[in-house]
Amino acid sequence: MDEGNTGTAQAPDISQMSFEQALVALEQIVQQLERGDVPLDQSISLYERGEALRAACQQRLDAAQARIEKIVTGADGRPAGTRPLDADG
Repeated sequence: MDEGNTGTAQAPDISQMSFEQALVALEQIVQQLERGDVPLDQSISLYERGEALRAACQQRLDAAQARIEKIVTGADGRPAGTRPLDADG
């Protein structure tokens, strides 16, 4: 990625990015904002892009969590099977 080009016009479409790619892009934006060496208008654009990346990452994490199954223990404390993480009980 070209770190000198921080405009969002040529930035990859977030929906086409993997979780890992979105996370790396978000980390790069955070680093740029923390340095404080970008103009105000560019900082605002970076912040908006960062928020969109954060939301996309959170959505993907939530979706992954919904698929995780947790181990159900029997009366003897041993694993008795699995069920969806969000199942009652």
